[in-house]
Amino acid sequence: MVIRLKNAHVMDGEKCLIQDLEIPCMEPRSHCGGSVSVLELQNCFLLPGLVDVHVHLREPGFFYKETIFTGTRAAARGGYSDVCAMPNLNPVPDCPAHLAPELEAIKRDAVVRVHPYGALTVGEQGEVLADLAGLAPHVVAFSDDGRGVQSESMMRQAMLEAKRLGKVVAAHCEDNRLLRGGYIHDGVYARRHGHRGICSESEWGPVARDLRLVRETGCAYHVCHVSAKETVALIRQAKAEGLNVTCETGPHYLLKNDEMLQEDGRFKMNPPIRGEEDRQALLEGLLDGTVDMIATDHAPHSAEEKGRGLEKSLMGVVGLETAFPVLYTGLVKTGILPLETLVQRMSVAPRARFGLPQGADYSIWDLDASYSIDPAEFQTMGRATPFAGETVFGRCKATIVGGVLAWLEQGTKFGCNPGSGEIGGRMV
Repeated sequence: MVIRLKNAHVMDGEKCLIQDLEIPCMEPRSHCGGSVSVLELQNCFLLPGLVDVHVHLREPGFFYKETIFTGTRAAARGGYSDVCAMPNLNPVPDCPAHLAPELEAIKRDAVVRVHPYGALTVGEQGEVLADLAGLAPHVVAFSDDGRGVQSESMMRQAMLEAKRLGKVVAAHCEDNRLLRGGYIHDGVYARRHGHRGICSESEWGPVARDLRLVRETGCAYHVCHVSAKETVALIRQAKAEGLNVTCETGPHYLLKNDEMLQEDGRFKMNPPIRGEEDRQALLEGLLDGTVDMIATDHAPHSAEEKGRGLEKSLMGVVGLETAFPVLYTGLVKTGILPLETLVQRMSVAPRARFGLPQGADYSIWDLDASYSIDPAEFQTMGRATPFAGETVFGRCKATIVGGVLAWLEQGTKFGCNPGSGEIGGRMV
């Protein structure tokens, strides 16, 4: 198949060139046959494949929430060529034997590249160090995401071993002592509606502790899902000191504040959406480079688990299929952020930090396409998004991963599986 772009806007994270292009690619799944076809795309933007360093694919262990196939299909629809999968699974990948089922599922079902995290501690319990040396050749980094490492001595031990192995520690920073039963930000909405709030110190306190340990150990350190203005300030200072520190934030933290919350589980995630001052600090950090990258923290749950209201729903929202459109609409079209910077934060920077391979990876976008976000159209099994019903610009027309067509918009079929005529036996 050839994808032909007339007057293509080619973006590499630094500049944009306008030119005609022809991109040869294999049929979906490398074993597929069929005649050569040409897809004409006028005035589309050719971006590098996007990279999400923080997703929850739920397999193995939680198949009713998501699978490797559904999660990576959602990633492809969102323009992603690479995703990094967090280890809060069953079994927790805390040793090579426990990682094996996840690797098998990735090899069997993934339609984009999946780079698994290894757990920092056994069972993500924070008590005994995981087999980091055994995991290191097979994982992108180490994390106990979903649970903060409460013990300073355990985090020091983990950092020293990760340093020895040349791996990044990606930290879920949360002090359990400060949660006090909270489930949304301790701010305007919580006080107005009688909800229990989560204070910002529960995030920035562990970050401050970990930065002390980074100074001591020299570990490569990455802060997951930054939400608080104090955290941004701490990371900015750490970078000024020359520490090997990076961080990510999510689309919902950049575009929402706690006054926009609704009594709906689709607005509940961990950490929570915080106040307007926090949002502005994150935007400032994104612009000045303090915030290195944007990751979705894609965390699907069942409809029942997210249908219990703001207080009782499980924490986590989906984001792979909406991230680029909502950010392009909310930040680029409004003049807050250049498109080049958005591409850098969503592709170039995460690939560089985590040492991810760069192949023939492209996402092709019609940035003039306007539509309403409809969770019923999602490829992910999760439906909970705070952006449901919002009008956005930017539709991913195709995603190519290593020269293989992973997504083609408009439901195009290819003769891949005998008798099905569909990609992997399913409609794209």
